[in-house]
Amino acid sequence: MSLKKEMSYREFINREHSLSHAPYSPEFAFYFAIKSGNLYEVKKLCEEESFTEKSGLGQLSEDLLRNMKYHLVITAAMVARFCIEGGMSHEMAYSLSDYYILKADKCKSADQLSRIHKDMSLHYTQKMKAIRKSQVCSKPISKCIDYIYNNLHKKITVTELAHETNLNSSYLSRLFKKETGSTIRSYIKKQKIETAKNMLKYSEYSSSQIASFLAFPTQSYFCEVFKKEVGLTPKQYQDHCYGETGIKKSNPFS
Repeated sequence: MSLKKEMSYREFINREHSLSHAPYSPEFAFYFAIKSGNLYEVKKLCEEESFTEKSGLGQLSEDLLRNMKYHLVITAAMVARFCIEGGMSHEMAYSLSDYYILKADKCKSADQLSRIHKDMSLHYTQKMKAIRKSQVCSKPISKCIDYIYNNLHKKITVTELAHETNLNSSYLSRLFKKETGSTIRSYIKKQKIETAKNMLKYSEYSSSQIASFLAFPTQSYFCEVFKKEVGLTPKQYQDHCYGETGIKKSNPFS
């Protein structure tokens, strides 16, 4: 795995430099980090740039504070949608959304609004992390899952996971299957395909680039696995997503 490939994947997962009128990939990489329960990345993104200081925000009101409140409502709605896709109940997702929107409505300053945005983002992420691990009983398997999510840009082996957990490979494989209902290999493949789906939806990367970023040996193998898991080729899936939303990835308001 070259440094260039790893950085390209990390750019997709980590960057969130603007909202609304900016390219979709930074915005949705942030939502994907929340959906994945990646607390470390969400904290990092929130600390790197204040919500109210983001560049590229569209003007929804002439009043600056009201404009930011409207953008927070949009963000809350999108976060709720992504978390529902990730397994959160509709009731929980919308209850959290309503709670933070009501708090935002009472804000008197941009600083207060930024704190609410950060609190909301971390709250959803913590809930998604708990959901992700809800069927996992042991610390070794929780550690495996964290390692997998943080290293999707690499070829992950059972030997690596065994080393991370200080367990025998065979025992770890049996324990993983018992607690998750999936083999380690199948679980890794599923998470890579889920990430590929998000990259196809919300970035300009090609199938060949995504295959390389996610450490598939060849583009043809990636397409084969993707079609088997999703029922569509990567191109068909991308076209289908565009057909559903009617939104161009380069400009959500065009």
